[in-house]
Amino acid sequence: MTYRSRRPLKIDDKEKFNHICELTTSLVGLRKGSLGFKSRRQEIHLPRLVAANIGLLNDIHHRVIAEVLNRHRSLIYHYEHTHGGNYMSWQKYREIFNLVHQAYTEIEESKPSFKDNRALKRHILEFVKESEKCQVEILVTSEKVGCKIITSYREFSYVLKNIKFALANYRHSIDVNLLG
Repeated sequence: MTYRSRRPLKIDDKEKFNHICELTTSLVGLRKGSLGFKSRRQEIHLPRLVAANIGLLNDIHHRVIAEVLNRHRSLIYHYEHTHGGNYMSWQKYREIFNLVHQAYTEIEESKPSFKDNRALKRHILEFVKESEKCQVEILVTSEKVGCKIITSYREFSYVLKNIKFALANYRHSIDVNLLG
């Protein structure tokens, strides 16, 4: 039997989850990167638990969360499973979760999105040039619109970096398909 994840692994999951972790640590007064410490102290464990569950609510893959938090993936499934009970019965968890979730939601909702496919593609093509070699397809979505950027293996990382730069202040998601 092969393992299949419930959530697809997206190329920008790690960046989004790092942003959630930085926001969490700044709101609770911890130093940057402390969620990845091996400490079991409540002042570190609780924000780690909150950040993981907010990441899961935002469709970030379990493997990415585990990697950033320096934990095993099975622990992230445990965090997901215990979220409802923790939220209902643990006041401090609920307060921190609401604080971080509200702040993250406000940040994400303040970012504009594109209204049609052509505007999105036009904006991206100001920063990158599509390749004639059809080897990699970069799928970019912003809310309910999306477009495809075709590139070669050789130019992939350069094109991806420029797409991320072009969309840094916009709500977006990036996925990649290999064509060749």
